[in-house]
Amino acid sequence: MSFVAVIPARAASTRLPDKPLLDIGGKPMVVRTAEQAARSGASQVVVATDDERVLAAVRRHGFDALMTRGDHPTGTDRLAEVVQQLSLAPDTIVVNVQGDEPLIDPHHIDDVAKLLQREPGAAIATCATPITDAAVLFNPNAVKVVCSDAKLALYFSRAPIPWARDALADGKPKLADGLPALHHIGLYAYRARFLSLFPTLKPGALERFESLEQLRALENGYSIAVHVTTSHPAAGVDTQEDLARIREVFANRL
Repeated sequence: MSFVAVIPARAASTRLPDKPLLDIGGKPMVVRTAEQAARSGASQVVVATDDERVLAAVRRHGFDALMTRGDHPTGTDRLAEVVQQLSLAPDTIVVNVQGDEPLIDPHHIDDVAKLLQREPGAAIATCATPITDAAVLFNPNAVKVVCSDAKLALYFSRAPIPWARDALADGKPKLADGLPALHHIGLYAYRARFLSLFPTLKPGALERFESLEQLRALENGYSIAVHVTTSHPAAGVDTQEDLARIREVFANRL
């Protein structure tokens, strides 16, 4: 199958300024991410940025990059502009790869693209992995998803869902036996036609309160297919501690 991997990369970050350009083993973080995306089955890998320095760095390392507007409220809105700039056909599958995941598994990128191709009724495909640690279930920074039997997303939340009423009756956080709790992996596949439509959808209360843009699709009646994998993803880079850990991984590789 054919699909396009797009990596939105904003230079502005409150915790890690110029995050896409931070050095990891001699290359900018966004380039390391692009290298992983290129190991997937993507026919094209494109970095979408609003910063000339990022554009230049990506192109210097041999990858395609596009300048996009600086006023996009979300990465998905930035992807919509990429669809327009590249004049992608409506049925083209586009995978959104976060620019701060230099250890992303290329197989996960392929998995969401293939899932969306198999699910013509879904607007989006994404990934999740079973939760095996109560600390993850109760961590508001770890997004959870609950699915139907058909593996379509019913809801995404920062709260511990599903709530095991009986097991948690004593008020102590724990992981109930057999709880179908899934940790959402922030990787998405879309069809180009839906990306063009996304900026016109009205954000709802659920998206605003949870600060999860994928809820906009559910609130507007669109389906999200979920690929459940037992392969746990490597963590991305959000803090200085994350950056130090990733740099150590690449130092050991080199």
